[in-house]
Amino acid sequence: MLGFDPFTDFDSLTRGLLSGQQSGTMRTPRFMPMDLYKIEDQYVLTADLPGVDPGSIDVSVDNGVLTLSAQRSVASDEGVKWLASERFAGTYRRQVTLGDGIDTTAISAKYDNGVLSVVIPVAEKAKARKIMVEQSEQAQASITATPA
Repeated sequence: MLGFDPFTDFDSLTRGLLSGQQSGTMRTPRFMPMDLYKIEDQYVLTADLPGVDPGSIDVSVDNGVLTLSAQRSVASDEGVKWLASERFAGTYRRQVTLGDGIDTTAISAKYDNGVLSVVIPVAEKAKARKIMVEQSEQAQASITATPA
C-alpha cells in the first residue's frame, strides 16, 4: 500500500506565504505533479520534472518513505532584463510513504523527456496467491444394515 503526505505541499505553500514575496516573483518550485497507479504486481509513480538537470535527480528510500528530489537551475541573471519570469527554478521534492508490502530493494527509476518514472514492486510475501485445498485420503466408511 502506498500513500502520500499532503502536509509536504502544505508546508511548501506556508513557507512561500511567510517569505513575504509576492506571487509571480517567487521562482521556486511549488510542487512536483505526479501520478501513481498499479499494474499487476507493481506500482508506477510518474512525476513531471521538465527542464531539471538529470544528474540532480535523487530517488531514495529511508524508513518506508520514498523521497524524490531534483534541481532546476535558471540562466544567469547577469545582464538580463526579465520581461517574464514564470518558469520555476530551485529544488523539487516529493515524499511518498510506502506500506509494508513493498520490495524496497527492487525499486527502479528512469528519467525520460522531462518525466521521472519510478517502478515500485510489491514484495513477494505481499502478493495475492491462491491456496490449494487438499482432500483427505481416508477411506470412506460404509454403513451396512443387519436384519433384526
